[in-house]
Amino acid sequence: MISVDTPEDNKGFAEKEKADFPILSDPSKQVATAYGVIPEGRQFASRHTFYIGPDGKILFIDRAPGTAKAGETVVAKLEELGVKKK
Repeated sequence: MISVDTPEDNKGFAEKEKADFPILSDPSKQVATAYGVIPEGRQFASRHTFYIGPDGKILFIDRAPGTAKAGETVVAKLEELGVKKK
């Protein structure tokens, strides 16, 4: 996960939500800008899910991922893309 929030804010989020995954803090917005997820004139990144293969290539971009069943959606898409668990 990438967030334009500060490391401190992301740590608080992770603790509150009991997140067991890494969060890249990008307060300078360099990464978010490189991925094209900050619309012109906005300060915050749009929520997108990038599926990146083992070779580092982007396999799919979900531009409206939603959150209600995010885990199930990600697993299904990874299976669809043929990405295997290690």
